[in-house]
Amino acid sequence: MSISRRTARSVRILGVASASAALTLGLAGNALACDISEFSAVAKCDGTKGVISVTDKDPTGVPATVTVYLESNGADERIVGSQDVKGTRQGVTIDFAEDWQPNATYRVHVKAGNQVDEDIKPNLTTPAEACTSPEPSTPPMTPSPSDEPSSSEVSAVSPTPTPSESTSPAPAGAGESTPSTAGGGSNLAETGASSNTVAIAGIAASLVVAGGAVVYALRRRGASNDR
Repeated sequence: MSISRRTARSVRILGVASASAALTLGLAGNALACDISEFSAVAKCDGTKGVISVTDKDPTGVPATVTVYLESNGADERIVGSQDVKGTRQGVTIDFAEDWQPNATYRVHVKAGNQVDEDIKPNLTTPAEACTSPEPSTPPMTPSPSDEPSSSEVSAVSPTPTPSESTSPAPAGAGESTPSTAGGGSNLAETGASSNTVAIAGIAASLVVAGGAVVYALRRRGASNDR
């Protein structure tokens, strides 16, 4: 049974269309699949603390688990941490707190369903300089003993009393009398003596005069008797 030319042509067109559809579906499937190239990792500083950041730019949003390992001599030394992430076209970043050392190597592994189960290549190498702490603030300087002002300097800058602060004695009040220069009770009051001192001095003088008169009389009486 021979196939007409028209039938052969129709079969050919159908085959091409089927192949094109299969190719289109294949490309679409690959476009919707999660890929390791959509993940990236970097070591950076968050202030004074080290951080390893992993970014997922999977537009399909396939849930993935990211695990970070510290490498030593080509083998895993310890696990830093593991986190889940669901990427977007713009990218979603997760951070792993790690006090990384300069030029250290980390392996970042990604597991996303049945589509991805591999490491980010190449391994992550940290910068040559570690995160530095801020410089401490300089404390205020304490003056040394040589910087302290001497007593002469202090006296030199001591305030001079104003006329209202004069140290001269205050003038006598209106109710006080000025001492008289003439003799009398006022002078005695200033020296602390009383009016009885004058009377006692007068009595003493009288006794001296009387005693002298008695002695003189006795001497004359003795002289008369001798004659």
